[in-house]
Amino acid sequence: MPAPTSVQIPPDPCDGSLKILALDLGTKTGWAVCLPDQTITSGIAEFKNDRWQGGGMRFLRFKQWLTEVKQMAGGLDAVFIEEVRRHAGVDAAHAYGGFLAHVTAWCEHHAIPYEAVPVGTIKRHATGKGNANKEAMILAARKRGFNPVDDNEADALAILDWAMTHRDWGGNQ
Repeated sequence: MPAPTSVQIPPDPCDGSLKILALDLGTKTGWAVCLPDQTITSGIAEFKNDRWQGGGMRFLRFKQWLTEVKQMAGGLDAVFIEEVRRHAGVDAAHAYGGFLAHVTAWCEHHAIPYEAVPVGTIKRHATGKGNANKEAMILAARKRGFNPVDDNEADALAILDWAMTHRDWGGNQ
């Protein structure tokens, strides 16, 4: 798994008290978290099954990973997830549904508010086009000072930026 990247952001959207996690769910999950020191850390985490594991093992590893991220951040105040309404294949749809079910149940268990943000909304926020391709999303992240390893990380960074921009966190909008 590639090493996570960190970038110092200017004061304001991540005001030093909120810890926000953004997720682009999938077998290769993109993630970005805003930490209290105003650092955004991001990366990808892979949850592939190998031939020796049952189908549910990827989801158990995913839930453990969520707990590790929460501990690393010192708790989480909100989780934002990319809301996908259409998949090219059945396997991708099943995997997404499984990850979505697990992250929402995990958030409920830990009393962490969560919100799903439509794909088009995220792409429009990042690039100005609701149907932007993967390369455009990566380029948009680079323009904001990040160096994502792939489109999954770029999408998570865009979700986080959308959340910090469009949600009122106690008057910081």
